[in-house]
Amino acid sequence: MKSLKQLYKIGVGPSSSHTMGPVKAAERFLCQYDGYDSYIVTLYGSLALTGKGHCTDVAIERAFAPRKVTIVFNKDTKREHPNTMDFDGYTGSKQTCHMRAYSIGGGEVLVEGETFAEGKDVYALNTFEQIKRYCEQHNMRYWQYALQCEGDGILDYMREIWQVMMSSVNEGLCAEGILPGGLNVVRRAKTLATNCARRETAQSREDRIVASYAFAVGEQNASGGVVVTAPTCGASGVLPAVFRYAREQHNFSDEQIYRALLTAGIVGNVVKTNASIAGAECGCQAEIGTACSMAAAGLAELYGMTLDEIEYSAEVALEHHLGLTCDPVCGLVQIPCIERNAVAAMRSINAVSLATFLADSRKVSFDTVVNAMYETGHDLSENYRETSIGGLAKLIGGNK
Repeated sequence: MKSLKQLYKIGVGPSSSHTMGPVKAAERFLCQYDGYDSYIVTLYGSLALTGKGHCTDVAIERAFAPRKVTIVFNKDTKREHPNTMDFDGYTGSKQTCHMRAYSIGGGEVLVEGETFAEGKDVYALNTFEQIKRYCEQHNMRYWQYALQCEGDGILDYMREIWQVMMSSVNEGLCAEGILPGGLNVVRRAKTLATNCARRETAQSREDRIVASYAFAVGEQNASGGVVVTAPTCGASGVLPAVFRYAREQHNFSDEQIYRALLTAGIVGNVVKTNASIAGAECGCQAEIGTACSMAAAGLAELYGMTLDEIEYSAEVALEHHLGLTCDPVCGLVQIPCIERNAVAAMRSINAVSLATFLADSRKVSFDTVVNAMYETGHDLSENYRETSIGGLAKLIGGNK
C-alpha cells in the first residue's frame, strides 16, 4: 500500500476526482508536452456528464493558463474507465502529441500504459486481516503499525492535516449565504451549530452538533474551499465532524487525534488498494461509505477499543452503505452530498456503539465487505455512478 500522504491530501473542492485529478493530469501532460500552439482536452464518462457542475473545465483551464486550451465534453463515447481524459497538443492544425489519463479517485491519476506507481509502497501488507494479525503478533495498535511503516515524519503530516480539517470546520461554521452552482442551496452549518430545538435531548444535541461540523466542511467543499480528502473531497466532512465532536466531549489530545487519523487511514488505504474510493467507479458507497468506515475506526481507537472492536466498527460502517448510489443533482457536490456527510458522521458513531456490544459475535470481516463493495459498485448501472442521469439527479431537474 502507498503512504497515507496519498490518501489524505489538502486540496480545493468540490471534487477530488473531477478537479484535483484532472489538474494533476494536466500538469503531468504539460511537463512532457509544453510549447505547442494549442491544446484540446476531451472528457468522457462521468467527467463529461458532471464536469460542468464539478468545475472540471475551470480547473483544467487554470492548469493550462496562459496557454490556449479547448475543453470538449464527450458524453456519447464510452471509454474503459468512467473518468477518462484525452490530452492533445497541436502545431497549427496538426495533432502532434497525445496522452490519455484516468482520474481514479482521491485526486490520483493513472496514465494509459502505466500501472499505478505514484510514490513507493510503504506498507508490505495489503489486507486488513494481514495487518490485524501482524499487530496482534507484535502487540501493537493499528496507528503504531502505520507509524512503523511511514516513519516519524507522518505525525507532522497528520498535524497539518488536522489543522486544515479544523480550519475547514471553523470557516464553514462562520459562512452564510447561497452556495454557487444555481441550485440555490442555503448554507446551514451556522444555523445547525447555534439553533437548538425547544425540546432538545442529549442525543438530538449530539446529532445536531456533529451534523453542523459535517455541513461546515461539505459546504466549504461545495464552494471551492480548501479541504482534506478523507478519502475524497465529496466525503471530506465525515472525519472532521466525528473527531472534533469526540475531542470536545472527552478532551482528547492532539496526539490522540493524530493516532486516530492514522488508524482511519489504514482503513481507507485498504479500501483504496483492494477496491475503489471513486464515486464514478463504485458509487457513493466508495466515497461516503469509506469515510464512515474510516471515522468509525478512528473513533474506536480514541476510545481505546480492541483491534477486533475497531475492525467491527469499520465493517459495520461500510457494510450498511453497500449499494449507495452517486447521483449528484446537476453534477454539483451539494444534493445529496452535503447531507450524506452528516448522516455518515452520525452513523459512524452508531457503528462504534454497536461494536462495543457485538464485536465478539461478528461473522463478517472487513476485507469481505470491501470485496462486496467493489463487486456491488461494478454491478451498479452507470446511471448511478456519478453521471447525474439517474436517481435524484434525474428526478430533480436532470443534468445541466
